[in-house]
Amino acid sequence: MVPALRYLGSACGWVRGGFPGGFSAAWGPAPGRHRPLCQGGRRASTSSFDVVIIGGGIVGLASARALILRHPALSIGVLEKEKDLAIHQTGHNSGVIHSGIYYKPDSLKAKLCVQGAALLYEYCNQKGISYKQCGKLIVAVEQEEIPRLQALYERGLQNGVQGLRLIQQEDIKKKEPYCRGLMAVDCPYTGIVDYRQVALSFAQDFQEAGGSVLTNFEVKDIEMAKESPSRSKDGMKYPVVIRNTKGEEVQCRYVVTCAGLYSDRISELSGCNPDPQIVPFRGDYLLLKPEKCYLVKGNIYPVPDSRFPFLGVHFTPRMDGSIWLGPNAVLAFKREGYKPFDFSARDSMDIITKSGLIKLVFQNLSYGVNEMYKACFLSVTVKYLQKFIPEITINDIIRGPAGVRAQALDRDGNLIEDFVFDGGVGVIGNRILHVRNAPSPAATSSLAISGMIADEVQQRFKF
Repeated sequence: MVPALRYLGSACGWVRGGFPGGFSAAWGPAPGRHRPLCQGGRRASTSSFDVVIIGGGIVGLASARALILRHPALSIGVLEKEKDLAIHQTGHNSGVIHSGIYYKPDSLKAKLCVQGAALLYEYCNQKGISYKQCGKLIVAVEQEEIPRLQALYERGLQNGVQGLRLIQQEDIKKKEPYCRGLMAVDCPYTGIVDYRQVALSFAQDFQEAGGSVLTNFEVKDIEMAKESPSRSKDGMKYPVVIRNTKGEEVQCRYVVTCAGLYSDRISELSGCNPDPQIVPFRGDYLLLKPEKCYLVKGNIYPVPDSRFPFLGVHFTPRMDGSIWLGPNAVLAFKREGYKPFDFSARDSMDIITKSGLIKLVFQNLSYGVNEMYKACFLSVTVKYLQKFIPEITINDIIRGPAGVRAQALDRDGNLIEDFVFDGGVGVIGNRILHVRNAPSPAATSSLAISGMIADEVQQRFKF
């Protein structure tokens, strides 16, 4: 068993307890098209595997890669509902390589982020994947923010984050000439990268090691095989049947789910606990016009509010040289609702009836109203941005892309910010490991998370 995972009982499994100290920067558009990956030479209707990973995002692909490199004799398959890999949360994030400063000391998030960032930089160097270690300033612009900033600095030191410094106004100007602030934490280890490029590299490693990727495979049902004369042998060796919306199926011995925005539904399909429920929050970005991009050198972040760690507009440089401003956080009425008026009746009903969203809204109504207000009126967001860079005007920005964050909530309306992994009970539940919640910094932490998942799979399934 992985140290520090806490067993929650027969209906859930293991979880590292949630805490309010996280912070997210995980929205934005999918980058340009990449070379498509082959499907491994197997037809879904005839495939059988030792292990199947459901979900072709960065966590699923990193986990598949880790498993096949550790157990090359196993047959391992990845199922992805889209025609391309890594196009949702992985392809819709700001691309920040987080340093690990925000998270509660000794938490799973803190350990995996610090470890994962080091592994990610090493991996990119090995594979020739471009990145920029452009650093980040977390800037206090009001006097009352300074104690929180200093506490954040101490937290980063406890987490072992490299190179942290508390700096004053004159040093802020040296790092960011156009930024105004009273004090800042300088995080030189923070970087940026194209996470979809990283994820596709994981997929290539996986396939070159003998793994199979099946796209256009939207999982509809997970059940135990019904033995019959024609399939009794496979039914004994590969007892779990995963069926898609087209009626195709694969059989396997064990399942790992990394389904992101659909992690709760996939858990329900397998007969496991439906909680925590996923509530989608859309994050809209603004873009700084190209002629104004000189105003920002590296990442500029506000001092986070621990009550809502994923709120807080920041300045993010991109690998293509553009500058993103944002995101906000507004409720999305569709799990993949990247546009303001995207709507799904089923997704909306689940939000209202199954999650703790109503309690969250009533407890924090002013925050929600403020986020909606900022989403509607650019001038409000610009006024906030001017606290950091006064030179920015409404004429310097345009509306940009958006992404959707899979926010896990418990029934009492509490945000679940730490990673959550669980299994189930019974013949199917004992053969499944669910990655139920992998919020930011999951992309930064993906290689570290995959190692932990490989350890858990090995322990749980006795490989």
